[in-house]
Amino acid sequence: MLFTAQAQKETTVNEALVAIDFLLASAVEGVVAAPPATPLVGQAWIVGAAPTAAFAGHSGKIAGWTQGGWRFFQPGEGMRAFDIAAGAFRQYLNGWMMASAPDLPVGGGIVDVEARACLVALVTALEEIGIFSST
Repeated sequence: MLFTAQAQKETTVNEALVAIDFLLASAVEGVVAAPPATPLVGQAWIVGAAPTAAFAGHSGKIAGWTQGGWRFFQPGEGMRAFDIAAGAFRQYLNGWMMASAPDLPVGGGIVDVEARACLVALVTALEEIGIFSST
């Protein structure tokens, strides 16, 4: 927030703009416990369990690389971010989660080929749009 006669208000505004850039993009490179060796400005990761080095103490947060170094953002309940490495969305609900594809049917006394083909197509479509991870 800007206040009347606030000293260095550009610092507050610039920090807010950095947070907006990372949180509104809602895409992360993946989940890592240690900072990547050569991050590019604008890239972000979800900090995994047992974080090390600059990520120590920031488990579960979004770590974004800026010109000024690492910035860490606490996700809010219900936040979604697209995980580029997994090719699927992650959602934050008291921790990061990702939907898993259901097991496809196998075996059985009566095999309905058309129904199974439909289920395979449905799961494939949900993987393609990032609802389920194909990994």
